[in-house]
Amino acid sequence: MPIPILVALMAGSLLGPAPVGSGTRGAPVVPVAGPASSSSLSSSVWKFSRTQGPKEGESFAAITKTADTSQSDPDFAGLIVRCAPKGKVDVLVALIRPFPPRSHPQVTIAASNGGTLTVEASMAAAGAAVLLPDEVSAFAAGKWQTTPSLAVAVKESDSEIKGVVSLTGLREAYNSLVANCSQ
Repeated sequence: MPIPILVALMAGSLLGPAPVGSGTRGAPVVPVAGPASSSSLSSSVWKFSRTQGPKEGESFAAITKTADTSQSDPDFAGLIVRCAPKGKVDVLVALIRPFPPRSHPQVTIAASNGGTLTVEASMAAAGAAVLLPDEVSAFAAGKWQTTPSLAVAVKESDSEIKGVVSLTGLREAYNSLVANCSQ
């Protein structure tokens, strides 16, 4: 399965379960920012998705960006920024090869314009996504919006998965996400 499709599917599964009988896990993925192209899977576009929540009328929104495949390990899928309960925003690293669900990998994030941060994370979506701590969400809301790209390394025991994600268009995509969080 191509990485962009997997990330879109993962974003839907990370946002919450669909109600019984809904027949679908998530809304169609549409571009939020970036140039129009004949390929809707362009890695230069943040994808917006909305997933039906477990309660009637409840839904969850997320934006996803696929990895720069020329600079990333094959098991690194990309970055997910999603609405979380109580007005929070979560940042997750999407993986192709999952880590154990109860693991707490060390994640090192290096911004292309300087600055490195290492945090202990937790797992989400049966180990296929790494949920970064709340402190990282502040970077997505601020500093990362003027950063060209991030280099991310996720390490658990003897295994490490590395990748690069372009942040082009993050400001517009993030603002659109926040505007849709409470809907």
